[in-house]
Amino acid sequence: MTSGSPNGHGRDSAVEFVPEQVAELAAEISETQSPALRKRLARQLPELASRSRQVSWRGVQSGRQASVRGLRAGGEKSVRGLRTGGEISLRGLRTGGQAALTGLQTGGQLAGRHLQALGRLMSAQVLDIAPKIPIRSIGTLRDQYPDLSTDQLADALIETAAKASAGIGAAMGAAAAVPFIPTAPVELGVETLSLVAVELKLIAELHEVYGMPAPGNPGQRMLAYVSAWADRRGVRITGGGLALAMGSPLRRKLERRLIAKAGKSALSLAPFLTGAAAGALLNHRETRKLGTQVRDDLRKRAGGG
Repeated sequence: MTSGSPNGHGRDSAVEFVPEQVAELAAEISETQSPALRKRLARQLPELASRSRQVSWRGVQSGRQASVRGLRAGGEKSVRGLRTGGEISLRGLRTGGQAALTGLQTGGQLAGRHLQALGRLMSAQVLDIAPKIPIRSIGTLRDQYPDLSTDQLADALIETAAKASAGIGAAMGAAAAVPFIPTAPVELGVETLSLVAVELKLIAELHEVYGMPAPGNPGQRMLAYVSAWADRRGVRITGGGLALAMGSPLRRKLERRLIAKAGKSALSLAPFLTGAAAGALLNHRETRKLGTQVRDDLRKRAGGG
């Protein structure tokens, strides 16, 4: 892992170089059989998140200052409004009620737009890191796991990936034991991307195990595996190919999956190490479940000829 600001970028671009490093690190965590090495590698993930701490903190300070100015201005206007008399106060109350209702409606719309923006951002990052995830060929897997049947090899990959996901949740949760609020969104993004990278690697290698790798060049294959991740099954390519364009049904499904994944990853950020335990348990279960679903689908299709 490299440190500092690579490629000459300043601190304001701290989050821009995270995805590629996340892909590399997640692959290392997925492949190691040593619990001690897995733990050491996973501890590097919070370091990636911490590189954006100053950027996030400046944003929080700016927002706080704007809030204070808004409260002061609102307080002064309220005092002036009370001094103008009962009739104006009554009109102010009515206007305030309407404004509150409008604010609630606008807040709900803003929340929906923020979630959509989050889904678009994360889907773009996933599509960015996917081609950078190293995938082992069936020959390499056979060398690393000799004397295992096809199903045993698939099960071994699922178990290793589940342990990797658990290690990621534990590491991020331990780093958040003393929570630093401004970096929570960054840590959440790093954890979610790491988990998706582990699971994409698992899906791709399960296809190798069952002799059904996705067709095309490396970029096209990883695009197919991203689609499989969103669908929770093996790769299926129709005559029309894959459509992950903005606004397409597949892209929307991917965004919804990523928003849900980020929501579950948030459990790791609970304080006092409870998040570490919850994140490890939930991540292990979710990755194992996904791997089992894809394995069963591939096994059924392989058995059918």
